[in-house]
Amino acid sequence: MPNKRLGNLLSYSQHETGISAETSHGKIQVTVFSDSIVRVHAVEETFNDFSYAVIAKPQQPSHFKLIDEGNTLLMQLNRFSVKIGKNPVHFTFLTPDNRIINEDDSFGISWNGEQVACYKKLQDGERFIGLGEKTGGLDRRGSGYQNWNTDSYAFSTIEDPLYCSTPFYMGLHHGLAYGIFFDNSHKTFFNFAASNNRFSSFCADAGDMNYYFIHNDSVADIIRDYTFLTGRIEMPPSWSIGYQQCRYSYYPEAEVVRLAETFREKDIPADVIVLDIHYMDNYKIFTWSKRYFPEPSSLIEKLSELGFKVVVICDPGIKIENGYHCYDDGIRSDVFLKYPDGSNYSGQVWPGWCHFPDFTSPETRAWWKKQMQVYTDLGISGFWNDMNEIATWGNMVPENIEFDFDGKKGTMREGRNIYGFQMARSTYEGAKALLNGKRTFNLSRSGYSGIQRYAAVWTGDNVSYDEHMILGARMISNMGLAGLAFAGYDVGGFVGEASAKLFARWISIGAFSPFFRGHTMINSRDSEPWSYGEEVEQLARNYIRFRYQLFPYIYSLFYEATETGMPIQRSLAINYPFDSKIYDSQYYNQYLFGPYILVCPVESTQRLVKIYLPEGDWYYLYDGRRYQGAAEIVLECPLDKLPVFVKASGLIPMQPVRSSITSKNEILFLHVYSGSEPSSFVYYEDDGDTYAYQKGDFHKRQIDFHPHQRTVIFASSVGRFESTIKKVKVIFHSFTSIGDIVSVNGSQNNVLHEECRYFTPLEKFDPFYDPTPEPPEWVRVLEFGYSKEKIALEW
Repeated sequence: MPNKRLGNLLSYSQHETGISAETSHGKIQVTVFSDSIVRVHAVEETFNDFSYAVIAKPQQPSHFKLIDEGNTLLMQLNRFSVKIGKNPVHFTFLTPDNRIINEDDSFGISWNGEQVACYKKLQDGERFIGLGEKTGGLDRRGSGYQNWNTDSYAFSTIEDPLYCSTPFYMGLHHGLAYGIFFDNSHKTFFNFAASNNRFSSFCADAGDMNYYFIHNDSVADIIRDYTFLTGRIEMPPSWSIGYQQCRYSYYPEAEVVRLAETFREKDIPADVIVLDIHYMDNYKIFTWSKRYFPEPSSLIEKLSELGFKVVVICDPGIKIENGYHCYDDGIRSDVFLKYPDGSNYSGQVWPGWCHFPDFTSPETRAWWKKQMQVYTDLGISGFWNDMNEIATWGNMVPENIEFDFDGKKGTMREGRNIYGFQMARSTYEGAKALLNGKRTFNLSRSGYSGIQRYAAVWTGDNVSYDEHMILGARMISNMGLAGLAFAGYDVGGFVGEASAKLFARWISIGAFSPFFRGHTMINSRDSEPWSYGEEVEQLARNYIRFRYQLFPYIYSLFYEATETGMPIQRSLAINYPFDSKIYDSQYYNQYLFGPYILVCPVESTQRLVKIYLPEGDWYYLYDGRRYQGAAEIVLECPLDKLPVFVKASGLIPMQPVRSSITSKNEILFLHVYSGSEPSSFVYYEDDGDTYAYQKGDFHKRQIDFHPHQRTVIFASSVGRFESTIKKVKVIFHSFTSIGDIVSVNGSQNNVLHEECRYFTPLEKFDPFYDPTPEPPEWVRVLEFGYSKEKIALEW
């Protein structure tokens, strides 16, 4: 069948936020969603406006003018213009000064049978970033990818597709950045000049050509716009940001309790124990094993007394078994996916032959919520959605299975990529409705764009070797570019067995990831922080403790994610998109943890590493040594010292070490690193457990550092929440300008000189691999009482 293009423009009409047009081979709608977002929608016959991903509605642009130029239509917006060629129809996106941001190849939008595609000209030097959970480098140019959510057990470091689909990418060239979100949940393909030197393209097996074009001043602004379309995370419960311990599986009850007690006895902070499939009765969801977990309420109460929350795995397969309440009720309620003849689809997974709920049906979502009460009545508020690609033995779910799609109707061809998304949505909405105002933690393996509204995402069944550890760090940075702020990997690797050195390195990297969980599979060696000998135990303890000290910094970053979509773990492409060095394979694993901490993942076998420090000055975390940026350096990296740097002028709020995130904190440590550029940070608190923050029960304030004015300013706090902080301790790093007195709101305060060495600015650490002490850093320390009013420090 020959390719068919949109053809020529036959007629058009203007409406308040765009145009509608007929072409010689189809129809188009171009809709302005905001000053920086335009939707391009093309079909052969009938438009489908249904989307699970997009929650935004078109906003009235501050400026929109349509000009008919004869051979073209020009849609002028404040940030860019859309030029629509008429003969044939093709699109060019231009800056206000007529520079090309993005333009169609002559193929434009076209059809090859049912397949619909859009072809874009390659711009000189153009790079491509994004697509979320994908292997490969930071720059996607020269590669191709597909989205077809797949159970990818022990996936290779070049495997594609994987578990989660986020069909959103960004293009970068000539100092310009744009984003394209292709909202089509069929199997999709992205070709970034792979096997050709003419175009990039994106296409779908079927459905509409429906994409959103975004242009803004920066990559961060484009992420903000994309998450305006697809939504942002809500604040997670504070405990979910702590360390989580899992394995396939901990059982019986006594082993779970002993695990929790060991964390406390060894003074290793942790907040969560995750129960895998063996807690269930023969792997049947919404049940408990009478043999291994005869009294789940007592277990959960005991763990709560030890300061632990419980997260339970939730698989979608419902075992076909008469007398199993969930199966019987599911049959009565008619909630399962069906073949075209109306019979329920059956697939084989852990419990045996199963039916699978159709989460695209509102009745099924209500039914799922009712089942979840089995957990919430016990006080469980953490859920782990697994096997939701759908994963079945054979990994080949028939594509003729039918979905409800909230009354729209569809098949597995359109539904596979959104199945995990809809399961996570059902779990999240069900838990939220049942928990009486308490926040839920929800984790999903599979998803689609917008999954960040409902769940954290982890990278699935990774493998215990160095390449996978490094790949995981890079994947989380890429997922952050696709709006997934709360993401992570299994520390230590799920498949196989980590060596002591590998685990030591992995847990140090994991401490600087948004989601921090140790996990390994059945019939493998123990993989808890103390399982690899005393030296690794001490190292793991210190990195986990440092994670907990960083909690005020990390929690504030989560708040930022709710407001802007900015990820916690940030690809260097967000801040330095046109620095060619960051795309070099030597350096593309590096990332920012928040705005001020630079993390450089390195393999466990390396003791010497080459690092690229981006523009600006940087302080080595462990001894305060200052390095000039825009430079490559070679650094020793023994196991106890993952290469980590703090940006000059960085502001890092921290707290004392505690065994649990939920423990009350009354002292705030603010680390200020000397630099020549002004900086700011928004510090944030709330109760960590409810949604009251959405009604103003929070405490936040901006902290500004003005080096030339020699001031640090705590702005007056905003919000009704009463901060738990009673005292502030400001630690000034490498300041030569501070004497013995600093003014606090006009009153003179004495400055203390304290020694700061080795592992963190607050806790001394005797390294195992370097018995010769390094020269300590001497810092200036200022203490004062905390208040809601403005606090000005001057020196």
